[in-house]
Amino acid sequence: MSLRIPLLLGLLLASACTQETSPPQTRVPVSVTAPAPAAASGQWRAVLMAGDNTSPAFDNGVASLRDKLAGHGVRDIKLFSSSSPGLDRARWASAANLSTALKGGGGEGCIAFVTSHGAERGIFLRPDGGLYTPASLDQALTEGCGTAPTVVIMSACHSGTFIDSRMRKPNRVILTAAATDRSSFGCGTGNQYTYYDRCLLTHFDAATTWRELAEATRACVEVQEREFGIRTPSMPQTFLGAEVANLRLPGR
Repeated sequence: MSLRIPLLLGLLLASACTQETSPPQTRVPVSVTAPAPAAASGQWRAVLMAGDNTSPAFDNGVASLRDKLAGHGVRDIKLFSSSSPGLDRARWASAANLSTALKGGGGEGCIAFVTSHGAERGIFLRPDGGLYTPASLDQALTEGCGTAPTVVIMSACHSGTFIDSRMRKPNRVILTAAATDRSSFGCGTGNQYTYYDRCLLTHFDAATTWRELAEATRACVEVQEREFGIRTPSMPQTFLGAEVANLRLPGR
């Protein structure tokens, strides 16, 4: 029974990602304050994680964001995958590895990006066979990043669940691909990227602040969903903590 539960969960999540239905949710309000000083590019550390292997879109998103960050001077970048059964455990997209990676670096800013399937309780990590929750991520960020400027990008169905009372810290920027009660799109076996990841990558170089990137990404997703006739949009969400409301991207 214990072996069947993770498999069933994975199949249900994969199915949910391609369904274009969900009820509405109010967008989380954004904090507005004076610009925050940016960490120098080389002082950021990034943890990028593809939580599932049922679509190439997840690994493609992680690899492309790595290239974007490296191109803007970020040197401390750690990648984790779920793709190969023979992959070294130290490179698995697991909760333990995410926590260790966040603790293991120096620098003055953190970036955590996870792209996968999701549910209203969290985001799916195939190596763990279950959902990674906002409470677990909050603990990992608190222990690994402390009060440093911290950017969290959760790209999955229902990923708005990661903007909850625990996660809303003044030093955090949180971008999610969907509202808590919404599906996101583009994680089929034929997709190069999810809709959200493609838009994020498309607008990454032109944006100056994380706020600008979030707004451009959301607008891009809305256009894509209209073009594909999606009737219930994903409604990407943004939270900007008071200390980092206008935090600059690396290299800007």
